[in-house]
Order: sequence, then C-alpha cells, then structure tokens
Amino acid sequence: MRRLLIIILLLSSQSLRAQEELSFEMYMEWVRLYHPVAKLADINLRFGEQELRAARGGFDPKIFADYSAKRFKDTQYYDTRTGGIGVPTWGGVEVKGIFEQNSGTFLNPEQTVPSDGLFALGASVNLGQGLFIDNRRAALRQAQIFQEATKAERQQILNDLYLDATDAYWKWAADFNNLTVFEEGLRLAEERFQMVKESFIQGDFPAIDTVEAYTQVMDRKFSFQSAQINFFRTTQLINTFLWDDNEEPIDLVETIFPENVLDPMLYDYSKESLRQYVLAHPELQLKDFDIATTEVERRFKADLLKPVVRVDYNFLTETINPIQTSPFLENDYKMGLTFAMPLFLRKERGSLGFTKAKLDFKNYERELKLFQLKTKLEAEIFNFETVEEQLGVFTNNVNGLQRLLEGEVMRFEMGESSLFLVNAREVSLFNAQVTLNNLAARRKTAYAKMLNAAGLGFDE
Repeated sequence: MRRLLIIILLLSSQSLRAQEELSFEMYMEWVRLYHPVAKLADINLRFGEQELRAARGGFDPKIFADYSAKRFKDTQYYDTRTGGIGVPTWGGVEVKGIFEQNSGTFLNPEQTVPSDGLFALGASVNLGQGLFIDNRRAALRQAQIFQEATKAERQQILNDLYLDATDAYWKWAADFNNLTVFEEGLRLAEERFQMVKESFIQGDFPAIDTVEAYTQVMDRKFSFQSAQINFFRTTQLINTFLWDDNEEPIDLVETIFPENVLDPMLYDYSKESLRQYVLAHPELQLKDFDIATTEVERRFKADLLKPVVRVDYNFLTETINPIQTSPFLENDYKMGLTFAMPLFLRKERGSLGFTKAKLDFKNYERELKLFQLKTKLEAEIFNFETVEEQLGVFTNNVNGLQRLLEGEVMRFEMGESSLFLVNAREVSLFNAQVTLNNLAARRKTAYAKMLNAAGLGFDE
C-alpha cells in the first residue's frame, strides 16, 4: 500500500503519464500514516508512558552510605560507617537492610558495635496515615490514569483530523465534478456558436442569434474559469493533508483526480449504534479520567486526617549467613515508634473539603458534557438525514431537467424552439448538477460529522 501511494502521490514520480484516481480510502490511509497531526497524536502516548515511568520511580530501591570520622592530636575520636539499601513496596511497607561499622576512643556508646560490624534487617510500617494510600501510591495511580487519558486525547486528535481531511476531500471531489460540468457547458456553447455562425453565413439564422450564442460562450467561459479557481483552491487544501514518509509536504500532479462525488458510499454505522458510541466519546473519557484523578487526590487528602503512626523494627545480627535471630522483642533487635497528630486538623480538613468541592464540580461538568455530546450527535444525525433527503429530491430534479433539455433540443432541431430556450434549459441543468455535486459532498461530510460527534474517526 505504501509503495502504491508513493507512486501515485509524489510529485517527483516520473511514472505518472496518464490520469490516476486518488480514492478516498487511499487518501485517508496516507493522511493517517504521514500527516504531522497524526504523528503528534501518536507522540501524545509517550507523555503518559514517561509520566508512568516517573511515578514508578517512587518505588525504586535506594542504596545509601554515610561515613564520618574525627581525628585530633593522634587520637581517633570516632570513625563511623553506615551503608544499606531501602526497598519501598506497593503495600506501603519499606524493607531495609543496613550494615554498620563504628570505632573510636570517644565513640557514642549507643553506636558501639562488634569490630566486624553489625547487620540490621527490618522494615518500616505505617499503621495510621499511609497505611492504605500514601504520596507514592497516589502519584502512581494518577500516572496510570494519565496514561489512559493520553489514549483518549490521541483518539480525539485523530477524530478531528479525520473530519477535516474528509471535508477537504469531498469539497475537492465536488469542485472537480463542477469543473467537468462547466467544461462540458463551455464545449457545447462553443460548438453551438460555430453552428449558429455557419447557419448565419448560409442565411438560416439572423445575426442576433450569433450574438446570443457568443454571449453564452463568454458567460460559460467565465463560469468555467471560476470553477478552475475553486478546484485549484481545494487542491491546495488537499495538499496540506498529504505528506511523505520523510515528513515533506506533497503537491498533487495535475493528472490526479478524486473519486466521483456522486458514487454511492458504504455507511458502516447506524443511528442506534452511534448513540451508544457517544457514551464512550473521548471527550467524555477525559472527563472521567479527570474525575478519577481527583478521586485519588480525595482519598489521599482523607488519609491525612489520620494520625502518623510509624513502627520500625530491625533484626540485628553480626553475620548474614546464617542469620541468627532471637525471638521477637527478646534480644538482638532495634525498634522505634513514631506518633504525631495535629490537634485541630484545620489544614487537613480544609484541603479535603476543597478537593470534595472540586470533585462535585467535575461531576457536574461531566454530566453537562454528556448532554452536550448527545445533543450535538442528534443535530448531526438530523443534518445527515435532511441532506440525504435533499439529495434524493435534487437527483430527481436533475433527471427531470435533463429530459426537458433533451425535449427542447428536439424541438429546436425541428424549428419549434429557439436558441434562447435551449440555452436556458442548459443553464438550469448545469446549475442543478453543480448543486447536486455540492449536496453529495455535503452528505458524505455530514456522515463524517456524525462519526465525529459520536467519538469515531480513524479505525484503530
């Protein structure tokens, strides 16, 4: 597919000699693969990945070491060496391993250890604040939510790109069809002018008919030139959506043309299915993720109302192989207990109340967003159905104008009509064909708008 797209689209390709059709499917595949906005959407996922990696870093094991010595007038006052590793766990327990070796004449008695050093193996446990959630676990959970949110953001970016690219393509297709219509009208006017001029020379038509035929040529030439301007403008718009794999913009060659905008299109989604899809709209998901993040914050703030109760316990041993331990709390241990709690908790209660208010605010925002998305979807469904009905009505209108023109031409050939009436029938038909082309483009764009309103776009 990629090689085929390059052959068709690249301006530098020398293989393009005949006209080639750039189908809507191929065009959208190219946009999805190489458009800068699509790449930005993919890069957006990396934000969530790196945020999650940073949050997981809060649970990385840490090694530490401390050395302190004092020597004065040939006296070794003290020489203390401490090293170890701390391993925080997802359960809120921090496991530690410590080696301590101290010596010196004036060493603090509590630091006295065997000459070969002393090992301590233990853990720190929060029994109050931090038992079920702490800063590290809250940050990790919020990072996980943020990673999921980046996926929804990416999908919304791709959905908007899908809509913009679709709208540009079908405008381009409609302008190409309109250009063909006006080109055919100019050709017929020029042929009729030559015919009328020859008939005037032979004395069959008055001179005024040649003037009328000539003015029709000028009028249709002006319309054709206007159609050329419109087609050029939409072609330039299409070029903004086409990039190569080297991140360079592509200019379409003149031999490339779009699908016929009047060709039938397969619609993959029903109204009922779209009404279900809107419940999982990326914008709604972002609201849900925002609420989930705030809920984690609320849980953490509520946990701060608890007192700080921290217990540290370490087994002490001179060797780690084998570890000789005494019964719990009998001998060879080091333990500690920390307790702290503000008397009034005004800071904690105020922070929790603020977070609860923020959570209520976000819940109301979510309900409003859901209502807005449902309303927008219904509006787009109605717009699509209306345009589809208009297209059916106008198709019948064009068929009727075509038959009227054919009848008028037959009457003209039999001498029962005039050049003025034939021209009037042709102008009505051409204008109707242009309106039909624009309606067909609007219908296909309206379908893309329905998908976008339901939260759909590029299939993943």
